[in-house]
Amino acid sequence: MTTPSSEYVTGFTLEPSPPERTPKSRDETVILRGVRVPLASDVGYAFVTDCARNRERLFSDEEIREKYDINPDAWDEIAKNKALRLAINSESERRMLNGTAAQEAAAKVFAESPEVMGTILRDQQANPRHRIEASKELRATARFDDEKPGADAEHFTITINLGNAPEDKLVFDCGPPKQPKENPDGERDW
Repeated sequence: MTTPSSEYVTGFTLEPSPPERTPKSRDETVILRGVRVPLASDVGYAFVTDCARNRERLFSDEEIREKYDINPDAWDEIAKNKALRLAINSESERRMLNGTAAQEAAAKVFAESPEVMGTILRDQQANPRHRIEASKELRATARFDDEKPGADAEHFTITINLGNAPEDKLVFDCGPPKQPKENPDGERDW
């Protein structure tokens, strides 16, 4: 039996923390705005995410090139970067599996719906019921954040068990969380 070291804690295995991930080669970097950026950095990750959105047809090539100031020749060079392609594939798969890709695609399509509903609403030949439904949907979309805060708020109850008997239970009914008062003139009370 070995003697526990000073770093030993019962029930836990203490291992040194993994080292910071650094690029192993130039392939694990990308040149953005004239600067070599590691793919594992925040900017590199943002670029990989935007490239995954490009792959999902949410961002165009032109939008990415403009955002990161990439000229067409550099864009062709970036497309040949194997580490970047693998990172984009991994990010695309992650976004697909956790639903982020579908959510962003739906939001992009939903942004077109007010125009379509407006066309239905203005069409004098359309069925009146369709025009009324389009009007309701437009109103709901236009007033999305205007709903009463706390109207559908959760209700909180705190229960503390002090023993097995029912009378050994403390119950606190906290109600819905309180919403901060809004100042109509925009000034804050300090």
